[in-house]
Amino acid sequence: MHKLVWVLIFTSCLVWSAYHPKDPLTWWLEVLPALVGALLMAITYRRFTFTRLVYGLALIHCIILMVGGHYTYAEVPFFDTLGSYFDWQRNNYDKLGHFAQGFVPAMVVREIVVRNHLIFGRLWQFIFVTSFCLAFSAFYELIEWWVAVATGEGAEAFLGTQGYAWDTQSDMAFALIGAVTALLLLSGIHNRQIEQKRSLYGRTQ
Repeated sequence: MHKLVWVLIFTSCLVWSAYHPKDPLTWWLEVLPALVGALLMAITYRRFTFTRLVYGLALIHCIILMVGGHYTYAEVPFFDTLGSYFDWQRNNYDKLGHFAQGFVPAMVVREIVVRNHLIFGRLWQFIFVTSFCLAFSAFYELIEWWVAVATGEGAEAFLGTQGYAWDTQSDMAFALIGAVTALLLLSGIHNRQIEQKRSLYGRTQ
């Protein structure tokens, strides 16, 4: 994906998301990771340019965060419709978000590991990447807890538990499933794009 197209889509979604969000505090809490992620990718673009696959997935993840920030994760309309159709007891958009929380970072971390020759052997790479994603998900749950303690009822929409007692555990499980799914489905195409970059920029890339 061309970087200009990436920026235009990201900016358009950000402007839409920021226009009269359901809860301003929740909007900031949900969209901040997308803003930080985009900033980091911009800063590192010349020094470490990721593959098209990673940039595309990162954009999708940012859009998921922005949609959740606009409506709050418990009130995304399309997932209310799905909930009625499938007879869900809650709005499950947050589970899509946590699946992406494992799916997308798995490819980001994998690319850093593979291109920098940090870990050799596909099995050990697989174990490291999935462990990292699970640890990242657990840390995010800790952040949600800290925010809830600091803001009290103001963080209820951010937490999005919707009365589900196992919400924290299921969030981490979905992140783990996302990471494993990404590695199983995308490692082949990811390797080919990495090899293309190496052929263009040299073996160190």
